[in-house]
Amino acid sequence: MNIRTILAGLAAGSSFLAFSNLAYAADDAAPTDEGAIIVTTQKFEQRAADVPVTLSALSGERMEEIGVSELDELSAYVPGLNIQEQSANNPGIVIRGITSDSGSAQDAARVTLYYNGVDISRSRGAYQGIYDMERIEVVKGPQATLFGTASTVGAISMVSAKPKPGFSAELSGGYGNYDYYEAGGFLNAGNDMIAGRVAFKYKNRDGYVKNLAPDQDDLYGINTLGVRGSLRFTPTPDITADLVFTYDRQRNSGTPFLSRTLGSTAVNDVYGDAYLGGSPNSQEVLGKDKLGLDRDVYDVNFTFNWDFADGWSFTTVNGYRDFDSLEVFDADGSAASYLEFAEQADGWQFSHEGRFAYSDDAWRAHFGWNYMIEDTRQYVPFSSEVGTYLQCTANIIPGLGCVAPDNSVPAALATGLATGGLIDSAPYASWFQNEGRNQSWSMFGEATWIPTPALEINAGARVLIEQRRSGYSTYQPVAPIYGQPLLPYANTDGEVVYADRSYAAFLPRFNALLRVTDAVNLYATVSKGRRSPSVQVTTLTDADTGARYAGTNEVGNETVWNYEGGVKLASGIFSGSLGVYYQQYTDFQVTVIEAGGNARTVSAGSASNLGVEAEVEIKPTSWLRAYANGGWIDGGIDDDPENGNLAGSRFRLQPEWQAAAGLIIDAPVTETVGLFLSPSVTYRSKIYFETPNTEAISQPGVTLANLRGGVTFANGQYEIAGWARNLFDERYLLDAGNTGGAFGHPTFIPAEPRTYGVQVKARF
Repeated sequence: MNIRTILAGLAAGSSFLAFSNLAYAADDAAPTDEGAIIVTTQKFEQRAADVPVTLSALSGERMEEIGVSELDELSAYVPGLNIQEQSANNPGIVIRGITSDSGSAQDAARVTLYYNGVDISRSRGAYQGIYDMERIEVVKGPQATLFGTASTVGAISMVSAKPKPGFSAELSGGYGNYDYYEAGGFLNAGNDMIAGRVAFKYKNRDGYVKNLAPDQDDLYGINTLGVRGSLRFTPTPDITADLVFTYDRQRNSGTPFLSRTLGSTAVNDVYGDAYLGGSPNSQEVLGKDKLGLDRDVYDVNFTFNWDFADGWSFTTVNGYRDFDSLEVFDADGSAASYLEFAEQADGWQFSHEGRFAYSDDAWRAHFGWNYMIEDTRQYVPFSSEVGTYLQCTANIIPGLGCVAPDNSVPAALATGLATGGLIDSAPYASWFQNEGRNQSWSMFGEATWIPTPALEINAGARVLIEQRRSGYSTYQPVAPIYGQPLLPYANTDGEVVYADRSYAAFLPRFNALLRVTDAVNLYATVSKGRRSPSVQVTTLTDADTGARYAGTNEVGNETVWNYEGGVKLASGIFSGSLGVYYQQYTDFQVTVIEAGGNARTVSAGSASNLGVEAEVEIKPTSWLRAYANGGWIDGGIDDDPENGNLAGSRFRLQPEWQAAAGLIIDAPVTETVGLFLSPSVTYRSKIYFETPNTEAISQPGVTLANLRGGVTFANGQYEIAGWARNLFDERYLLDAGNTGGAFGHPTFIPAEPRTYGVQVKARF
């Protein structure tokens, strides 16, 4: 019996876990029942088992136990969640088969990322370090009344550890293969009225793909720093104010886009060495001389809560976020100076929310308002050499080729051959840019009626008005020799073309919870999600003349109705739950990459999604926990003729099966010495990287094993640990297709190989 069969059977036979030791808990919340999980999903402190939605969460402690130190690693342990980190500037976040990853400043997100209660979903500014976290919550299904309009299919909420009274500190350091080293920790001090906390995390690692190009670094190296300062002010037991400042930085080396078609070192072996040299005009045209990412994110958050009357409270959450990134990448995946791009993304976001809440034995309700504004930009410069571009794209000189097996570039001779030696080289540069200034005003409210202790009925809605302003500009000069621009974009000569639209929406949510016994709850939910219409100003083509022009490509709002139900239970050593859902989409939005790399959003028509999510945890002793989880999804664009060439395609990046299982052992050896060990195995079935699906742009199923273990001393004050990820060095792809695919040369990104290391930690 293979591992897939074992894990699939385990997932199908187990129940959907709300990890019994996962702190999906309110800050400083005291459980009403001993051992119960207290959550704030519905803006009230409740047991997780009493929340009528499908949710998962990991505490900072649990993430440390299983070795999760980056956001993308979280997805291996949460069914229905997949996070693809092509780079920190370009994450793909998938919940229940639906991907949110558009880098355009004009497109709306599908998955809400929340950081300390503030929406940070804009793709290029969202990804950040997850050090010193209180918890990370994953709530599935449309949650507009709880997590805003961007939560079309769900939300991920990251909550940092808050200051506490007293003094505590932690310092850690580690070393691993690929010359990996890290340092991190926190310092907490204060009293019952005012307390402060400073935390940081630094990581540095060489690239795991060797780059043979001179004056370039190995690929997929990391150099990241995160620093967070927090203040908590509690002048009375009824008032709490939190102020959090965060800085996140990446100085990572280039992404290994590797070609199988251009004749480079990576031919037929996208797991070998690469030769990605970038552009000789990289500094001048693209903004930096080496491939890689420079990214800075600044975030400030202020939350104020006042319990001002019996049963009543008021909360306001306010946030400002600023991001600036520059990523230079070699999109052709070869030694040729052919498709050399950069992406500069920058912008800012501000949001304010006010919320009143009321609770008594018969009713719970909350209502409030939200305002959000963002102003962002995506600028994409392009650098090439005209003869190289034409030779590698169209083979203008038969027999010359593009790149030789020894990584020499015969295509670089094309300009000289085509001009009879008059011109040896013809550098070329162009750019395009999209802009987005989006505002939304909304009011929301929910009420829960509790007619008997065994039954709760909930209804709520968000009413939304939004203003979207999109801009687009290009500079696409005529290329020498060729007589026209190299890229198939309109040329506005730098002038910005704008489009403005306003929209309104009504998004309801209905839930019911039935307490069958003290240990068993049944729940059901119906909710509506919406992705904002795409107001995309981009390059369009006149159907009659074939001329390209900058115009508005408007796609209506994508809507989904979500129906789900399940059971949650906790009894003795066992806890778990099982959820089943069905989703129906209209005007499902898909980004298609047209020939030459122009990205355009289109409606794929209707889509549907049927799935089951399951988790279970067993704690037979105080020192041993066993967990398993799994998910099954049958989702994709409906196989109807009106959906064109996308009909029948599965959602991109979404496996049909996903599962994980593991042990957490924390056993005392002596009164002061302890042993801990956390082995785990994860499985993901085949995924497609693009729609429409093709076998060439896919990845078969992958099984990975991870391990973390070590020893604690002095009652846990000191710790020595070892860890390994991808223990058996499984080879698999992180992504495929990419920009090169739009030019007939798809590229492939190898996923992380086996990594391992040691870590020491001291707590005070």
